[in-house]
Amino acid sequence: MTQATIEYASELMKIPDAREMVAEARDICDAVPAVYEELADTTVPVNVKHVVIDRIFPLGVRNFLKLLCDNGDFGLFYEIIDEYREQMKKPREVEAYGELIYVTPPTDEQMIGIRDFLGKEFGNKDIELTMKQDESLKSGFIIRVGSKEFDWSEAGRIRQLEERLSRAVTEGRSRSEDNIISILRSTIEDFELAAADKEIGVANWVGDGIVNVDGIDHANYGEIVIFDCGVKGMVQDVRRDEIGVVLFGRDTEIHEGSRVVRTGKMAGVPVGDEYLGRVVDALGAPLDGGAEISTDTYRPIEMRAPGIVDRKSVSVPMETGILSIDSMFPIGRGQRELIIGDRQTGKTSIAMDTILNQKGKDTICIYVAIGQKSSTVAKLVGTLKNAGAMDYTIVVSATASDPAPLQYIAPYSGTAMAEYFMYQGKDVLIVYDDLSKHAVAYRAISLLLERSPGREAYPGDVFYLHSRLLERSARLSPEAGGGSITALPIIETQAGDVSAYIPTNVISITDGQIYLESQLFFSGQRPAVNVGLSVSRVGGAAQRKAMKKAAGSVRIDLAQYREMEVFTQFSSDLDDATKKQLEHGRSLMELLKQPLGHPFSMADQVIILVGANAHLFSDIPTAEIQDFRAKLLKYFHDEKNEIISRLESYLDLPDDLRKSIETECENFKSGYLEDKDA
Repeated sequence: MTQATIEYASELMKIPDAREMVAEARDICDAVPAVYEELADTTVPVNVKHVVIDRIFPLGVRNFLKLLCDNGDFGLFYEIIDEYREQMKKPREVEAYGELIYVTPPTDEQMIGIRDFLGKEFGNKDIELTMKQDESLKSGFIIRVGSKEFDWSEAGRIRQLEERLSRAVTEGRSRSEDNIISILRSTIEDFELAAADKEIGVANWVGDGIVNVDGIDHANYGEIVIFDCGVKGMVQDVRRDEIGVVLFGRDTEIHEGSRVVRTGKMAGVPVGDEYLGRVVDALGAPLDGGAEISTDTYRPIEMRAPGIVDRKSVSVPMETGILSIDSMFPIGRGQRELIIGDRQTGKTSIAMDTILNQKGKDTICIYVAIGQKSSTVAKLVGTLKNAGAMDYTIVVSATASDPAPLQYIAPYSGTAMAEYFMYQGKDVLIVYDDLSKHAVAYRAISLLLERSPGREAYPGDVFYLHSRLLERSARLSPEAGGGSITALPIIETQAGDVSAYIPTNVISITDGQIYLESQLFFSGQRPAVNVGLSVSRVGGAAQRKAMKKAAGSVRIDLAQYREMEVFTQFSSDLDDATKKQLEHGRSLMELLKQPLGHPFSMADQVIILVGANAHLFSDIPTAEIQDFRAKLLKYFHDEKNEIISRLESYLDLPDDLRKSIETECENFKSGYLEDKDA
């Protein structure tokens, strides 16, 4: 071989996937010798040769063939091809290492094809392959280079076919003959020989539900990876030389050296109407012992919140049925109202009453239990079933016994389910019980991932943890779908400290808070709503006109009563005005007491408030106010139903209707006192 031939062959080696194109060019010259003779003839003009090359030969080698014609060396074509094939067989300077697994050793022709493929895939790097025989492949090859695996084996085809069949059954299709033939046909057509998009990594450290993985260089934050034992995990930390993965299952079957494969899919959860009435875990799997949930719709658990343009102002009430809240701290559809207080002060009870009050109001409810005891969740589900509320409710449970990653993603999974209904134009109420435990789970994950701890050992992005969750609650404009998500996040305080890190974070994210005070709760005032520290930043904009007019000065009267009560503890001689104010305040406090699981309708609340503002209850003994209220409401429902119908129809409180309510209240009171005296 001449030096020119060797140099030309070396240039061919630099062209990706040149082997097939060179073979095609040679076949053309063999089939039509006149073409070769014309290109090798030095008397033929170069521009004519270029036209022939553009019309006949493969695109990838045209420039090389034109170079031969320009230099007058096309006569060396066959010698160059022979030298190129020899150079393909020679080992070159090793730039990477790989492994070739086979059943039968590859032929020379197969090795040329393998080398050509690797050159194209890895930019013509010289890769040294170690050979390994494995009878379990049945036939074909597997090549592993770095973190990538390419599977040409029969075992790989069988595995993909099994996955297709199992996925078809999961999606609800039977294993009928027609379906299997259809799957076989599509599998043959779509089978991917190379797993180029599925990087293979190796676990180098395992512990406490966290795995550090080497060899996966292109994973995305939040991407799902699968371990060789079948356990799924989510990429939660992307570093320069490794990734940190949080597990959605137990780590007992994972050890150092376990293989990990990318899926290319972000963490998501199945959604749909099929979930109504079910209790599921953070991944959407049923926990209630019922049938498997079949749905083809998935949503990512992390989604961007609706923009300003897509939002509509909060103006439609989300009535809780709790008099103290609906009258003084109204909640609107699309609002985020925080429920905050110490342990065992009735936070969950308020959320449950709100869910019960949505019956018959075309509202979907989602209750997310984070870090609760399983027995507590079971009791809540029983309460909802007995009240008939499970028909429109989904319970997402990540109990204290579940791994921290499941507690971490549970509220995001619940929000993804809520967004499915919101973008269909439906109203959704979602309860996060509670976000304090959610922050603790995230702190545990972050510390195990060796992130720098900040205030109270929480990571620096703990504010973003809850802001990106709660910002997804909104009321959409009609153009964007018209639905809404109303969020009731719950935060547990320690000894009433609302200025702690997590409480202040969530207070600044939400549109108001209902503060439950331990002292009020233990004194028998339930719900134990603190009038001074509670607030709704939406206020009267999300309140019915009738409720707004009836509530009047209730909040101010209660605040004055609390101050006056403290002041009068040291005085025994009170004037009549002060006595009257104290009596009115005591009656209001007693009226705001409400049995658990008995929400009031809007009409009932208006009647109670109108009577309270008319001082109807002031001279009733405190111990009898609850009984008097119950009988008063029964009287209106049984004998004055036209007043209730008018309130529910017009949602307003004109003066004549207010006077009618006051008159009927006085009439009932007179009869009540007469019966009592008799």
